[in-house]
Amino acid sequence: MAEVIKLHGAWPSPFSCRVIWALKLKGIPYENIEEDLPYRKSPELLKYNPVHKTIPVLVHGEKPICESMIIVEYIEETWPEKPLLPADPYDRAIARFWVKFADDKGPSVWMVFRTTGEEQEKFKKESLEMLKTIEENAGTLGKKKFFGGDNIGIVDIAFGGIAHWFGVIEDVVGVKLFEAQVFPRLHAWTENFKQVPEIKESLPDRDKLVLFYKQMRENLLASS
Repeated sequence: MAEVIKLHGAWPSPFSCRVIWALKLKGIPYENIEEDLPYRKSPELLKYNPVHKTIPVLVHGEKPICESMIIVEYIEETWPEKPLLPADPYDRAIARFWVKFADDKGPSVWMVFRTTGEEQEKFKKESLEMLKTIEENAGTLGKKKFFGGDNIGIVDIAFGGIAHWFGVIEDVVGVKLFEAQVFPRLHAWTENFKQVPEIKESLPDRDKLVLFYKQMRENLLASS
């Protein structure tokens, strides 16, 4: 009997979606457990992730794995069919470099969302620098459909938040950073990424996301 796979996540979270995309791309059935964040955390979530107490958490046969890209690598190693990482060791190392870049630099976008004034201007600049670095340096971008070539891979999953959430944050905050004419290769990638069936069917409704993050921003600014 196959071990049960459960995903504790939250529908507005790009980090939850990273895991969903990996599972769907590999055709792995799972049970989705929706957590009501940031308001209530289930006893199961606190049990499975006592350190950070947040989503996503993948539970595979009662063994919990935390942190979205660590989960994606676990999925890749456990179910190697339909690989998300390249076969060549050097190419795998480069892919992991860009995954780390996504996790190191991506928070600047969320800090634009969480701040105002001079502090926000600092994070706007950091977000633009991140986009410029990706546009000019990332893999086969502009030559192929995806970061690693013709097929979607782990780097695309890592940067997936740019494709759908970046524009939502811009709408909520009232800024425009990700201009198609300034970042044409990255913009073309977002369109290719969102047309992959497993990605397209898993993207949260944009209008609902805007409403959710507007309310969250209002609450953050009111409590600061």
